[in-house]
Amino acid sequence: MSKKLVAYFSASGTTERVAQMIADAAGADLYEITPKVRYTKADLNWMDKKARSTVEMNDKSFRPEMTDDDAHVENYDEIILGFPIWWYVAPTIVNTFLEKYDFSGKKIVLFATSGGSGFGNTVKELQPSAPNAEICEGKLLNRAGRQEIEDWVKTL
Repeated sequence: MSKKLVAYFSASGTTERVAQMIADAAGADLYEITPKVRYTKADLNWMDKKARSTVEMNDKSFRPEMTDDDAHVENYDEIILGFPIWWYVAPTIVNTFLEKYDFSGKKIVLFATSGGSGFGNTVKELQPSAPNAEICEGKLLNRAGRQEIEDWVKTL
């Protein structure tokens, strides 16, 4: 049996709730990707071209800082990585996380929460940040209940 880590970034709490259910269902450890500067409601206003999240997503090279470096990914065989979908892809802080650690030989399964869009080019945009890992598009878990999450985890 492989050791699993559920790592997630959550700006509003939605992805966090899903990540906790996944970790419970998978018997996995849980790790929060925490930005050094938390996102406010105004930062997340996608209608505002000057909002922090909009500015970051318009510059794909931008890497928001994280608060820590203790995910210990070397202790895990599989990482289940979750985030909200921003502009049809993962927020750039997910790239920060992937670039901070060595994921060589690891399997990374993605899950996401979204108001309506799919994964888009997420795998393609994340792969250069973890070039020696296998990144797999997992599942959109919008408004997923505990049973749906447990059923999905069994397929991993």
